[in-house]
Amino acid sequence: MKTVLITGCSSGYGLATARHFHAQGWKVIATMRTPRELDIAPSSRFRVVALDVTRPESIGRALDDIGPLDVLVNNAGIGLFGAFEATPMATVREVFETNTFGTMAMCQAVIPRLRAQRSGTIVNVTSSATLAPFPLVAAYTASKTAIEGFSASLALELHDFDVRVRLVEPGYGPGTNFSANADDRIQGLITEPYAAYAQGVFAEFMGATLTTTPEDVAEAVWLAANDTTNRLHRAAGPDAVALADRG
Repeated sequence: MKTVLITGCSSGYGLATARHFHAQGWKVIATMRTPRELDIAPSSRFRVVALDVTRPESIGRALDDIGPLDVLVNNAGIGLFGAFEATPMATVREVFETNTFGTMAMCQAVIPRLRAQRSGTIVNVTSSATLAPFPLVAAYTASKTAIEGFSASLALELHDFDVRVRLVEPGYGPGTNFSANADDRIQGLITEPYAAYAQGVFAEFMGATLTTTPEDVAEAVWLAANDTTNRLHRAAGPDAVALADRG
C-alpha cells in the first residue's frame, strides 16, 4: 500500500485530492494547520495530522509520526488579490512564507527519506497564473512562479536518485476558498485609483465560462504522482489547459 502526504486538506483542492487518493486504495495523510473532522468515512488508511508548513517544528513532528512515504503533495497555499502598489511588504512576505518557503521547507524535509529509499514523487501545486499574466495577483503569482523554477531545478538534481518532481497548475476555481482565505489580507488593497479597473476584472472572473473544479485538480495530481515519464508540467482544469495549449 502506497502512502501520500497532502498539505492544505481542510477544503478545496487538498480535500478533493485526499478523497481521490483514498478512493484509489492509498494510505492518505491529510494535513492542515488546525485538524478537524472531514466528511470521509472512517478508515485505517486515512489520517488527519496537524501541520503548519511555515513552522519547522510542526513539519518535523508531522513527519516523525507518519512512517514510510511515497508521494508528497504540496498543496497548502494562501491567496491574495489587490493592487501591488497598495500591498504592504509584510503581506507579500506572508504569502511567500506559505506558498514558496513552506513548499520548499516541506521538500527539504522529505527529500532525505525519498533519496534514501531511491523512490518517490513530489507534486507541487502552483497556479494557472504561472501560465499567463493576470492582473491584481502580482505577489501571489510571484510566489507560485518561484516554485515553478524551483521545481524544474529540483527535478534535475533528484533524477539520479529516482525521485520525481511534478508541477500541477490549477485554473480558476470559484468553488474553492481562494478568496475566503485571502479576506483579511485583501482589505484596503483595492484603492480608489484601481477601483473601476478592479470591478471589470472581478466581472470577468465571475463571467468565466471555463473554470476548474477541485475534482479536476485531484485527478491531475493523481496522474502527476503516478507518471513515470519526464513530464514536469500538468495543467488542471479546462481553463488552465486552454492557457497551457495557447502558450
